[in-house]
Amino acid sequence: MKNPKLVEPDIKYQQSYLEALNEYQDGGRFGDLPLDFIKRNFETYLDYLKGRKYGKGLPEGWVAETGYWLIDENEVIGLLRIRHELTDELKKDGGHIGYDIRPSKRKQGYGKKILELGLIRAKELGIKKALITCNFDNPASKKIIEANGGKFENKVEIGQGKPAKLRYWISVA
Repeated sequence: MKNPKLVEPDIKYQQSYLEALNEYQDGGRFGDLPLDFIKRNFETYLDYLKGRKYGKGLPEGWVAETGYWLIDENEVIGLLRIRHELTDELKKDGGHIGYDIRPSKRKQGYGKKILELGLIRAKELGIKKALITCNFDNPASKKIIEANGGKFENKVEIGQGKPAKLRYWISVA
């Protein structure tokens, strides 16, 4: 890990972002993203990502969110989303901040760093106390949240074949 930083999605990272998406999909994540469409229409896709912070183009019931990419040495290492407010559903499953590190870069300290940097951005967005959730069977994410000051509140059963969630609060004020 050299000098990771959060940036808003940018075309200059197109190749690295697409490589990261391939890794995620090879690992069974983000399989719903139309990768071929994104490749052919990358600028349109970036506009869509950027518009989400204003609530543009979101499905019914979704909230505005700002997306960032964790970059290190011009490589996309991970993805982070900060939801500007919480719905009842997000209070159980999702929280204010969601993050993911591409599979080839896990267990190198990037998870802790992406959340640390994300909490700074959450504060800039006016969030005083951030809710972070993780699957109960994800000890790596639990460790990342706790390393960033997460205070465990409870475990919530989600149902519908989904794993239970652990809920943590982090003061960012």
